[in-house]
Amino acid sequence: MQGELLRSSQSRLPEERPRPDRLRSSCPVLLSQRLVLRAPHEEDIDALAHLANNANIATMVARMPHPYTAKDAADFVRRTKDGVIGKCVYAITHADNGKFLGCCALEPQEDPATLEIGYWLGEPYWNQGIATEAAHALIDMAFRTRDIDQIDARCRVTNIPSRRVIQKCGFQFQGSGMVGSLALGGMVPVEWYRLDRKTWMSLRSWGEMR
Repeated sequence: MQGELLRSSQSRLPEERPRPDRLRSSCPVLLSQRLVLRAPHEEDIDALAHLANNANIATMVARMPHPYTAKDAADFVRRTKDGVIGKCVYAITHADNGKFLGCCALEPQEDPATLEIGYWLGEPYWNQGIATEAAHALIDMAFRTRDIDQIDARCRVTNIPSRRVIQKCGFQFQGSGMVGSLALGGMVPVEWYRLDRKTWMSLRSWGEMR
Protein backbone atom coordinates (compact mmCIF):
# COMPACT_ATOMS: atom_id res chain seq x y z
CA MET A 1 0.00 0.00 0.00
CA GLN A 2 1.08 3.50 -0.69
CA GLY A 3 -0.20 6.12 0.64
CA GLU A 4 -11.33 13.42 7.27
CA LEU A 5 -11.40 14.56 10.31
CA LEU A 6 -11.58 12.17 13.23
CA ARG A 7 -14.83 13.37 14.68
CA SER A 8 -14.35 11.71 18.07
CA SER A 9 -11.07 13.57 18.62
CA GLN A 10 -12.12 17.08 17.68
CA SER A 11 -12.46 18.01 21.34
CA ARG A 12 -8.69 17.50 21.78
CA LEU A 13 -6.47 20.36 20.80
CA PRO A 14 -4.07 19.21 18.07
CA GLU A 15 -1.19 20.85 19.94
CA GLU A 16 -1.61 18.44 22.86
CA ARG A 17 0.76 15.46 22.95
CA PRO A 18 -0.99 12.21 23.91
CA ARG A 19 -0.42 10.58 27.26
CA PRO A 20 1.59 7.33 27.13
CA ASP A 21 -1.46 5.21 28.09
CA ARG A 22 -3.28 6.42 24.99
CA LEU A 23 -0.66 4.80 22.77
CA ARG A 24 -2.04 1.38 23.71
CA SER A 25 -5.57 2.18 22.57
CA SER A 26 -7.04 0.33 19.62
CA CYS A 27 -7.41 2.06 16.30
CA PRO A 28 -10.70 4.02 16.30
CA VAL A 29 -13.26 4.14 13.51
CA LEU A 30 -12.65 7.28 11.44
CA LEU A 31 -15.35 9.38 9.80
CA SER A 32 -15.05 11.92 7.02
CA GLN A 33 -17.44 13.72 4.71
CA ARG A 34 -17.88 10.72 2.39
CA LEU A 35 -16.06 7.86 4.09
CA VAL A 36 -15.98 5.51 7.04
CA LEU A 37 -12.62 3.93 7.83
CA ARG A 38 -12.99 0.80 9.93
CA ALA A 39 -11.34 -2.57 10.48
CA PRO A 40 -11.62 -5.04 7.57
CA HIS A 41 -13.96 -7.96 8.21
CA GLU A 42 -15.20 -11.12 6.54
CA GLU A 43 -17.99 -9.36 4.64
CA ASP A 44 -15.29 -7.43 2.73
CA ILE A 45 -13.60 -10.53 1.30
CA ASP A 46 -15.49 -10.75 -2.01
CA ALA A 47 -15.17 -7.03 -2.79
CA LEU A 48 -11.55 -7.02 -1.64
CA ALA A 49 -10.65 -9.95 -3.89
CA HIS A 50 -12.46 -8.40 -6.86
CA LEU A 51 -10.86 -4.95 -6.57
CA ALA A 52 -7.37 -6.10 -5.59
CA ASN A 53 -7.10 -8.58 -8.46
CA ASN A 54 -5.83 -5.83 -10.72
CA ALA A 55 -2.28 -5.55 -12.04
CA ASN A 56 -2.63 -1.76 -12.19
CA ILE A 57 -2.88 -1.80 -8.38
CA ALA A 58 -0.62 -4.72 -7.48
CA THR A 59 2.35 -3.40 -9.44
CA MET A 60 2.14 -0.06 -7.66
CA VAL A 61 2.23 -1.42 -4.11
CA ALA A 62 4.85 -3.44 -2.30
CA ARG A 63 3.21 -6.51 -0.80
CA MET A 64 0.15 -7.36 -2.90
CA PRO A 65 0.34 -10.58 -4.95
CA HIS A 66 -1.03 -10.87 -8.46
CA PRO A 67 -3.29 -12.61 -9.27
CA TYR A 68 -5.17 -11.83 -6.05
CA THR A 69 -7.66 -14.50 -4.98
CA ALA A 70 -10.46 -14.85 -2.45
CA LYS A 71 -8.03 -16.93 -0.39
CA ASP A 72 -5.58 -14.01 -0.39
CA ALA A 73 -8.38 -11.67 0.72
CA ALA A 74 -9.47 -14.00 3.53
CA ASP A 75 -5.86 -14.33 4.68
CA PHE A 76 -5.47 -10.55 4.64
CA VAL A 77 -8.55 -10.08 6.84
CA ARG A 78 -7.35 -12.78 9.23
CA ARG A 79 -3.89 -11.26 9.53
CA THR A 80 -5.26 -7.77 10.15
CA LYS A 81 -7.37 -9.18 12.99
CA ASP A 82 -4.27 -10.87 14.42
CA GLY A 83 -2.31 -7.60 14.23
CA VAL A 84 0.25 -9.04 11.83
CA ILE A 85 -0.15 -6.33 9.20
CA GLY A 86 0.80 -2.88 10.43
CA LYS A 87 -0.51 -1.17 13.54
CA CYS A 88 -3.73 0.28 12.13
CA VAL A 89 -5.22 -1.30 9.01
CA TYR A 90 -8.49 0.15 7.71
CA ALA A 91 -11.06 -0.75 5.11
CA ILE A 92 -12.06 2.41 3.24
CA THR A 93 -15.84 2.34 2.85
CA HIS A 94 -18.50 4.68 1.52
CA ALA A 95 -20.40 6.41 4.32
CA ASP A 96 -23.75 6.28 2.48
CA ASN A 97 -23.89 2.61 1.55
CA GLY A 98 -20.97 0.86 3.26
CA LYS A 99 -19.41 -0.15 -0.06
CA PHE A 100 -15.82 -1.37 0.22
CA LEU A 101 -13.48 0.91 -1.77
CA GLY A 102 -9.95 -0.05 -0.75
CA CYS A 103 -7.57 -0.06 2.21
CA CYS A 104 -5.21 2.22 4.08
CA ALA A 105 -2.87 1.68 7.00
CA LEU A 106 -0.30 3.06 9.41
CA GLU A 107 2.81 0.95 9.94
CA PRO A 108 5.34 1.41 12.77
CA GLN A 109 8.96 2.01 11.79
CA GLU A 110 12.24 1.31 13.58
CA ASP A 111 12.16 4.88 14.83
CA PRO A 112 9.25 4.95 17.32
CA ALA A 113 8.63 8.61 16.48
CA THR A 114 7.79 7.68 12.87
CA LEU A 115 4.87 5.93 11.18
CA GLU A 116 4.47 5.10 7.50
CA ILE A 117 1.16 5.56 5.71
CA GLY A 118 -0.03 3.33 2.88
CA TYR A 119 -3.20 3.14 0.80
CA TRP A 120 -4.81 1.69 -2.29
CA LEU A 121 -8.19 2.08 -3.96
CA GLY A 122 -10.13 -0.06 -6.39
CA GLU A 123 -9.74 1.32 -9.92
CA PRO A 124 -13.43 2.33 -10.27
CA TYR A 125 -12.87 4.82 -7.44
CA TRP A 126 -9.76 6.57 -8.76
CA ASN A 127 -9.66 10.31 -9.52
CA GLN A 128 -12.49 11.17 -7.11
CA GLY A 129 -10.44 12.55 -4.21
CA ILE A 130 -11.18 9.47 -2.09
CA ALA A 131 -7.56 8.51 -1.41
CA THR A 132 -6.77 12.06 -0.29
CA GLU A 133 -9.81 12.14 1.99
CA ALA A 134 -8.86 8.81 3.55
CA ALA A 135 -5.25 9.90 3.99
CA HIS A 136 -6.35 13.10 5.73
CA ALA A 137 -8.42 11.09 8.21
CA LEU A 138 -5.56 8.72 8.93
CA ILE A 139 -2.99 11.49 9.28
CA ASP A 140 -5.19 13.48 11.66
CA MET A 141 -5.78 10.42 13.82
CA ALA A 142 -2.07 9.59 13.92
CA PHE A 143 -0.90 13.04 15.00
CA ARG A 144 -3.76 13.55 17.47
CA THR A 145 -3.51 10.19 19.25
CA ARG A 146 0.09 9.03 18.79
CA ASP A 147 3.27 10.42 20.28
CA ILE A 148 4.98 10.68 16.90
CA ASP A 149 7.03 13.38 15.19
CA GLN A 150 6.51 12.46 11.54
CA ILE A 151 4.76 10.24 9.02
CA ASP A 152 6.52 8.82 5.97
CA ALA A 153 5.03 7.87 2.60
CA ARG A 154 6.52 6.13 -0.42
CA CYS A 155 5.29 5.71 -3.96
CA ARG A 156 6.68 4.28 -7.17
CA VAL A 157 8.29 6.95 -9.31
CA THR A 158 5.79 6.09 -12.07
CA ASN A 159 2.76 6.42 -9.79
CA ILE A 160 1.75 10.00 -10.52
CA PRO A 161 -1.74 9.81 -8.89
CA SER A 162 -0.24 8.52 -5.61
CA ARG A 163 2.35 11.28 -5.70
CA ARG A 164 -0.44 13.84 -6.04
CA VAL A 165 -2.19 12.42 -2.97
CA ILE A 166 1.04 12.58 -0.98
CA GLN A 167 1.72 16.16 -2.03
CA LYS A 168 -1.86 17.27 -1.34
CA CYS A 169 -1.38 16.04 2.22
CA GLY A 170 1.66 18.27 2.70
CA PHE A 171 4.42 15.65 2.53
CA GLN A 172 7.83 16.89 1.44
CA PHE A 173 10.22 14.99 -0.83
CA GLN A 174 13.12 13.36 1.03
CA GLY A 175 14.86 11.14 -1.51
CA SER A 176 14.69 8.08 -3.73
CA GLY A 177 15.36 4.40 -3.19
CA MET A 178 14.36 0.85 -4.08
CA VAL A 179 11.76 -1.46 -2.53
CA GLY A 180 10.66 -4.98 -3.31
CA SER A 181 7.48 -5.61 -5.30
CA LEU A 182 5.74 -8.92 -4.62
CA ALA A 183 3.67 -8.71 -7.81
CA LEU A 184 6.69 -7.94 -10.00
CA GLY A 185 9.07 -10.25 -8.19
CA GLY A 186 11.88 -7.70 -7.91
CA MET A 187 12.97 -4.27 -6.82
CA VAL A 188 11.36 -1.06 -8.09
CA PRO A 189 12.38 2.61 -7.70
CA VAL A 190 10.35 4.70 -5.26
CA GLU A 191 10.23 8.23 -3.93
CA TRP A 192 10.23 8.90 -0.20
CA TYR A 193 8.21 11.73 1.37
CA ARG A 194 7.76 12.95 4.96
CA LEU A 195 5.17 15.03 6.85
CA ASP A 196 6.30 16.32 10.25
CA ARG A 197 4.07 17.38 13.10
CA LYS A 198 4.84 21.08 12.72
CA THR A 199 3.86 21.06 9.05
CA TRP A 200 0.69 19.10 9.81
CA MET A 201 -0.30 21.66 12.45
CA SER A 202 0.06 24.42 9.85
CA LEU A 203 -2.15 22.50 7.40
CA ARG A 204 -4.97 21.43 9.72
CA SER A 205 -7.52 23.13 7.48
CA TRP A 206 -7.52 20.31 4.95
CA GLY A 207 -10.15 22.05 2.86
CA GLU A 208 -7.43 24.24 1.42
CA MET A 209 -5.46 21.19 0.27
CA ARG A 210 -8.08 19.64 -2.03
